[in-house]
Amino acid sequence: MRPCIRLIPALSAALVGCWQRHDPPGATDPGARPLTSRARPTGNGADPGSDQPERVERPAIPIGSVADSLPFEATGIKLASIAWRTWIYTDTGPMRTRYGYLRAGAIVDARGPAIRNEGCAQGWYRINPRGFVCVGKGATLDLTAPAVVQSAVRPTRGRGLPYLYAIAGDNLPAYYFKLPTEPQLVAEEGPDIRRKVLVWRQRVTTLGLDKLLGEIGSPPDFLASGEELAKPYGTFLRLHNAVTAGQAASDSGFAIVRVFEWLDRVWGLTTELDLVGLDETRLVRPSEFHGTELGPGETLPVAFIENQVAPRYRVGARGELCAEGSYSHREPVKLTGQRRPGGFWETRDGYWLQEQRTRIVRPRNGYPSFATGSRKWVDVSIRQQTLVAYVGDKPVYATLVSTGRGGMGDPEKDFATVRGSFMVYSKHVAATMDAEDDKSDSFNLQDVPFVQYFHKGFALHGTYWHDEFGKMRSHGCINLSPVDSAWLFEWTDPPVPNDWHSVLNKERGTVVYIHG
Repeated sequence: MRPCIRLIPALSAALVGCWQRHDPPGATDPGARPLTSRARPTGNGADPGSDQPERVERPAIPIGSVADSLPFEATGIKLASIAWRTWIYTDTGPMRTRYGYLRAGAIVDARGPAIRNEGCAQGWYRINPRGFVCVGKGATLDLTAPAVVQSAVRPTRGRGLPYLYAIAGDNLPAYYFKLPTEPQLVAEEGPDIRRKVLVWRQRVTTLGLDKLLGEIGSPPDFLASGEELAKPYGTFLRLHNAVTAGQAASDSGFAIVRVFEWLDRVWGLTTELDLVGLDETRLVRPSEFHGTELGPGETLPVAFIENQVAPRYRVGARGELCAEGSYSHREPVKLTGQRRPGGFWETRDGYWLQEQRTRIVRPRNGYPSFATGSRKWVDVSIRQQTLVAYVGDKPVYATLVSTGRGGMGDPEKDFATVRGSFMVYSKHVAATMDAEDDKSDSFNLQDVPFVQYFHKGFALHGTYWHDEFGKMRSHGCINLSPVDSAWLFEWTDPPVPNDWHSVLNKERGTVVYIHG
């Protein structure tokens, strides 16, 4: 099979086999004999024969069990992730499974006392809203640990891309693991480095990309002292030279959490705690395209403008249509469903729009059996390149997407999107993907945003490397614009709790229905 874009091997094994139990960093499989908490009385209690109400004993809750993992108010204990994936477990026993994971730098409230057993020598802690985390190689109570401090910048959720992104340029960036001295920089990059940096700065300013960088300050304290970056447990370790650890692959994408200046060069610190010179990259300007929410009283159809502009019309005094302004390329326009001769549709803002300049998402003629009540589901049309989010039979969001460029082909042979009814089985705020299986079309994309897997390696996800939504473009996944992917990620089930990086579905995820 050749799925859209494949997870890096470590994550693929974790997700494709997510129901298999694996050790978390710092934990081992063998569990200890289950402990039990003392029974919690619900009455006042009394000796037999007294006139006091009889004490009613609740069943004992085994310590470290699923029932022992309940939401709690903060106690002052904090736990931090120091691994690329710090797994959150359902319980502390030998048959535990996973709820999801934290990403390095995440700090969460924890509740003790620590539960020590053969599976976790330093102790399990409960976290909100559920689950247990093992303190060890994957997590710590020391909030000053280097991996915690260096990964302190968290992803932005709900508005668009979670990070600043860049893509490797013609000269592949080197990965630095600490700040170089000037002689080291020249030795690594060549004597022409100053000129290249100046040309890049001028281009960035001319294109208006400097706004993406924000205020460029000095290096953070943990770099200014000359220390090496502390790679989170579970990230790929490359061979070190003097100050670098190899070069990025072609078509690599980088998720940047900090931008600063050093030796007159602008540097980016990636989510994987590598330093790259941004003059060797192309900064990503996020797509401004997005779909539209459908509020109370609103429904399909919705039109998307396919030309660069499309005139809009008012009805004149004699019933004629008079041009008055225009709609812009890919702008979503809500329609009432009313039509008039000549292929004109009435818009909900009181105008008329000609159909030939649009792609119209029409109401469905019928609904699948699962489209009942308040159940959420996502409807994807490959031929139309559209996505509609529904609650029962009520559409609540409509947009354009990019599915597999193999069209209606066989997903086992072509870069086509799988068809059928599926369920979201895991969600990730961001996940690294590559295309190792297809050497003719390789890429390595760090932290693809808002990934929602629904079948094997197929996912709904945000996209930062192209802006062609409405056209078949992907390796089989369903590409969404940054704004659309952020909206859909927060809307679908299962929800990802604040500060978590991922959840694995334990109940009923949102249905993804894909057809021609």
